[in-house]
Amino acid sequence: MQTTIFARSALLSAIFVLASCATLEPLTRVSASAAFSVDSAAFAKTQWKKTSAISFAGKQDDVYFIDVKTGWYVNGSGKLYGTKDGGTTWTLLHEKKGTFFRTVAFLDANHGFIGNVGTDYFPGVTDETPLYETRDGGVTLSEVKLPAKIKGLCAIDIVRTKFVNHGVLAERTMIHAAGRVGGPPHLLRSLDGGATWKFIDLSAQAGPILDVKFFSEMEGFVFAGTSGDTEKSNASILKTNDGGVTWKEVYRSNRPFEITWKASFPTRDIGYVTVQNYDPDKTKSQRYVAKTIDGGNTWKQLPLVDDHAVREFGVAFVTPNIGWIGVIDGAYQTIDAGATWSKVKSDDIGRAVNKIRVVPDETNPAKFVAFAIGTHVSKFEIAR
Repeated sequence: MQTTIFARSALLSAIFVLASCATLEPLTRVSASAAFSVDSAAFAKTQWKKTSAISFAGKQDDVYFIDVKTGWYVNGSGKLYGTKDGGTTWTLLHEKKGTFFRTVAFLDANHGFIGNVGTDYFPGVTDETPLYETRDGGVTLSEVKLPAKIKGLCAIDIVRTKFVNHGVLAERTMIHAAGRVGGPPHLLRSLDGGATWKFIDLSAQAGPILDVKFFSEMEGFVFAGTSGDTEKSNASILKTNDGGVTWKEVYRSNRPFEITWKASFPTRDIGYVTVQNYDPDKTKSQRYVAKTIDGGNTWKQLPLVDDHAVREFGVAFVTPNIGWIGVIDGAYQTIDAGATWSKVKSDDIGRAVNKIRVVPDETNPAKFVAFAIGTHVSKFEIAR
């Protein structure tokens, strides 16, 4: 069975289209002439393989690639690693003691942003700077001057859109950075590639914010919980149609001890988000994934697995039907849009898979490579 979607590209030189055509990756772009072609049988047989990244005792949080060769990953020990050969080798680019690097995103091979979760949540974190910027590929970092003091960040989203500027078609780079786990819920917004920032306080609408996704200057989502007290929290998704001035809740779970975690949109209309459950009652064992088929206006819960030990983390869909959910002990994958799921062994993909990135292969636009980070950094590539 062949499944196709619009391909996503992470290279800065490719042509971007209008914001209404956004897709999975933070550097959002769609090519009308190229599409992923995924054979579901080959997908199901392909195994994840660990890269040479150093194993980590706990969950690592984010990995980011601008193409199949050039990427970075970060972890809670304040380390930033980079690769220029698709993960065959990794180099420690920067280490900052007392910092918990939670999220990373790059505009190109040199210019990027790294978010710190901040103090008063994890032990040993003393760094109060929420956002860093690099212009040399991660070798040196500088503090980003912000319009308001925030505690920390959990996600960074980068989108490029076309707009008309005095009769000339120009390109705008939007960056949204959101956080944090446990709260408080804050959103940073830049419409000029990080040159200037706006602060949006979401304390009246949410508790923690764990992920953010925008499709245009006006339309976007934050993925959250209703309370900073996990026992009182329901998983929640908020949507804005006016650039963050006002927000509407478009999804709320009906169970306590829940928050949303990470989101993935393989197309503009179809999206998935992981739902974390921390209920200590072992009879409350069903785990769910939330899915939208109307661009995020409404969401439906899909059963993932009935197992109290499962905790969901990252998510990535290559097509509307084919994707992965990272969990504490490996991952689950589907080839039928979430109707059924099969287990991916932790020996292959690693444990506590917190983020999965899908990267188009520029030498063959119908192909892709995926990278997953948890206790390891692993790579998925269907043999040609």
